[in-house]
Amino acid sequence: MTTTDSTPLVVPDFGDEATQGRKLAIICSKGNLDMAYPALILANAALGEGVETHLFFTFWGFDMITKSRMNDLKFTMLGNTATHLPQGLGGLPGMTAMATHQMKKQIHDIGVPDMPEFLEQIVASGGHLWACRMSADMMHLDESDLYDDVEAIISAADFIEKTDGAQIIFI
Repeated sequence: MTTTDSTPLVVPDFGDEATQGRKLAIICSKGNLDMAYPALILANAALGEGVETHLFFTFWGFDMITKSRMNDLKFTMLGNTATHLPQGLGGLPGMTAMATHQMKKQIHDIGVPDMPEFLEQIVASGGHLWACRMSADMMHLDESDLYDDVEAIISAADFIEKTDGAQIIFI
């Protein structure tokens, strides 16, 4: 038995016009190791496709851009069922340090840069880094406390204005 489908095929166009005028806004609200990297990987991929990319760091996501903490992000197994390990292990002394060390090793082994280097790469590719005004005020931080390539501390309303029409991803 043969069938014919008259539905036209949809073929994506990956030419330069496909990314013209596109914007991506990534809101980084988590500062733990396993939540920081997805935002940076998505930003890097978007920039590689020519998409204007903005990252907005808020609440615990501030750890990703705070000079005193950005090199010390942690990964905890506690409450993370995706580790496929008994949850009781996560509460044992030293487990967060061990899990963090293992994740950093795995990230390094596949050639993914550490946090400051990855942020530098994103900025060098044309990405924009913004810090949340309310979070900065709550944490008593100013621009001198932040990664040097953060463009400014801005309000949420300012970020919405800067990223008008953007696809928004909240992590």
